[in-house]
Amino acid sequence: MHISSRASGFTFIGILIIIALSGIALSSVGIVWHQTIQRENERELLFIGDQYRAAISSYYESTPSGVKQHPKKLEDLLLDNRFPVVKRHIRRLYDDPMTNNQPWGLIKQQDYILGVYSLSKQQAIKKTGFPTIYESFKEATTYDEWKFVAANNQ
Repeated sequence: MHISSRASGFTFIGILIIIALSGIALSSVGIVWHQTIQRENERELLFIGDQYRAAISSYYESTPSGVKQHPKKLEDLLLDNRFPVVKRHIRRLYDDPMTNNQPWGLIKQQDYILGVYSLSKQQAIKKTGFPTIYESFKEATTYDEWKFVAANNQ
């Protein structure tokens, strides 16, 4: 059986069209996948940031005696040695989900930590639906503007 050169030309053009359409479809899937990952990282950032905020508040509020103080380093939240029995304010130290293992930005007053924030300059996707305590995040454009500060900062 012999295929004419005209028919093989149409087949070649058809294959090129299929390849082009497949490339376009795969690029859209890539964009959607990237945004899905970013949204998941945002949810994780909100959870972890809130864990640190609550732990810093707990550390401050449970000062054993005298003048209340904030922690000097994040490790103090994990093992608070100010008590005869070790107290933990957080289960573990978390990585920043937006920067993948880079250190957290620390909001400090003198040598004491009042809060944490991501060092990511990436544009935030989430603009609404924040918990009341984080309503100010609506105006933020990048993740480094999401500041998780203990309510009892002084």
